[in-house]
Amino acid sequence: MTAPDTPRCIWLTGATSGIGRTLALRLLDQGHRVALSARRHEALVELAGARDNALLLPLDVGDRGAVLSAGERIAARFGRLDLAILNAGTCEYLEAGRFDAALIERVFATNLFGALHGVEAALPLLRQAKAQGGRPLLAATSSAAAYLPLPRAEAYGASKAALSHFLESLRLDLAGEGIDISIIHPGFVKTPLTERNDFPMPMRVDVETAATAILEGLAAHRLDIHFPRRFTLVLKLLGILPPGLRLRLGRRLARDSAASETTP
Repeated sequence: MTAPDTPRCIWLTGATSGIGRTLALRLLDQGHRVALSARRHEALVELAGARDNALLLPLDVGDRGAVLSAGERIAARFGRLDLAILNAGTCEYLEAGRFDAALIERVFATNLFGALHGVEAALPLLRQAKAQGGRPLLAATSSAAAYLPLPRAEAYGASKAALSHFLESLRLDLAGEGIDISIIHPGFVKTPLTERNDFPMPMRVDVETAATAILEGLAAHRLDIHFPRRFTLVLKLLGILPPGLRLRLGRRLARDSAASETTP
């Protein structure tokens, strides 16, 4: 996205960390009117600085009422949304030997239901943009983990796969209204979230590279924004292998992961 002739009205969740922070700074510096959401108000204040094109909407995306209230505030200030980027997410890995359904619920609360709350709040505003002659876009950050089951990713991968499936279905139902949907499937990106990972992360990219790929994809209304493509295309290919081959591959990855955790 280059500097606009007419600033766009944008809502970005998960705005203060990782990819979200880099996207927020670029969109603000390009002159767009950007509603920024994250949990901590002080982090949003620091992010926005003295920019007068930022609307600060601190919230927990798992709180449906708070998200819907944020939508009302955007409606009052902007009147519409040209672009919603539902980027908030979390990750916890499941240890099968200590199965914890509460962990899965926590991950789904943010990654799936948090996004669904954002969709509910954003759709009326995207429809308003369409009524004004625009080409609105709904986007959400899923993960390349949605392409292929991976060890210990029962909660994270399933939440992202569910999100991708939901958005692909919603895309079919909204096509007649002229509202586009882009699904973002990043590979490994160097963020505070991935810094906690205890396994090798092949082809990990920095947040600047990730933000560039996302903004270029959004500008083109690309259906599937995935990167780095050398990595994500391999995952896509592996994801269509017969179940038996996927099982053999997954067991190998599980062994490699266990070995890396015990290597001094």
